[in-house]
Amino acid sequence: MPGLDENRLAWLGLALTPGLGPKRILDAVKQLKTPSQIFELPLTALEGLKFPAAVAQFIFDGKARQAAEEESERVAAQGAAIVSFGCPDYPGRLKEIYDPPPVLWVRGDAHLLSRPAIAVVGTRHPTPYGSGVAEMLARDLAVRRLLIVSGMARGIDSCAHKGALAARMPTVAVWGTGIDVVYPKENKKLAEEILALGGAIVSELPMGSFPAPQNFPRRNRILSGLSIAVLVVEASENSGTRVTARCAAEQNRDLFAVPGNVTNKGSWTPNTLIKQGAKLVATWEDVWEDLPSQVRLELEDGATAESSAESKTGTQASLLLDPALRAEEAMVLDVLRADESRQMDEILELLETQLTSSEVFTALFELEIAGRIRSLPGKNYVRTI
Repeated sequence: MPGLDENRLAWLGLALTPGLGPKRILDAVKQLKTPSQIFELPLTALEGLKFPAAVAQFIFDGKARQAAEEESERVAAQGAAIVSFGCPDYPGRLKEIYDPPPVLWVRGDAHLLSRPAIAVVGTRHPTPYGSGVAEMLARDLAVRRLLIVSGMARGIDSCAHKGALAARMPTVAVWGTGIDVVYPKENKKLAEEILALGGAIVSELPMGSFPAPQNFPRRNRILSGLSIAVLVVEASENSGTRVTARCAAEQNRDLFAVPGNVTNKGSWTPNTLIKQGAKLVATWEDVWEDLPSQVRLELEDGATAESSAESKTGTQASLLLDPALRAEEAMVLDVLRADESRQMDEILELLETQLTSSEVFTALFELEIAGRIRSLPGKNYVRTI
């Protein structure tokens, strides 16, 4: 892989300079003829850019350039890319926000970042209902070529990525770590699947950056910044999801929320957002009809016959009549819910006058194989949405 040109090297060097934030870097580069000029300025000129003395000295001594060259080699060894603010691949929507990252580290397809996208975010501890809805909505929107963006955290984020992957469509994960540091570690396979299906992993942090708590609220402005809208699915009152919702409002992004059970603490944020004016979402159509007309046209022009993967709505009312189900399976499915799980003993008790325990066990096994239900720890079962 060829090395970085002088301008991208300059952006990278500034991003790696201790004590410099995105806004100060962008303000300084605006005063230069080209970003690469930063490496040629005398110390007094660097201080004239309102850089602190230590920052100016770091750049003047050649340390910023050296750091950029070394980081460039590490990125190239990973088969990744550096997308700087001045690159053609830098997403236009992200340039609109108050403090866009000067540099993005990208594994996978950097061109995706300019596609119409929706950020799907929520709690790390979802209910079965929240998990199912997030995956369903992400799948149905991805089928229509709306790019699903999320943070690959546990819970709703992971469900959103899985929904896009189920539609065989690419998805973008924005990390609060370096692009070589998988977090949480159990999502290593999910990260591999995202890349294998043509998606991308993005970060504003250098290689090797570990998951420091302050990284994640900062990361959230990129989630909303890359997107035309943010969709919230389950989040408690003090959830980090509120940071993303606030960023969306500040960035003039559309805000959508899935309503939840008022007795569930995870419903506090989406229900409050709806009261404050967020669009209530129950199906993909609720998002689609609110998209700008030019975005819908762009998505429809690129759409294919893949819409056959769309979730079928309204099937729950006629499950007992489904010819694909045996009578025993239909009876078991009828006592299960999508918004909360039922424990095995409870299922057996509800059906004890109609089915034997072995018939229930067989029906649960067949339903799970067919993808109609999911088993949860502790012999709990929930209907898929």
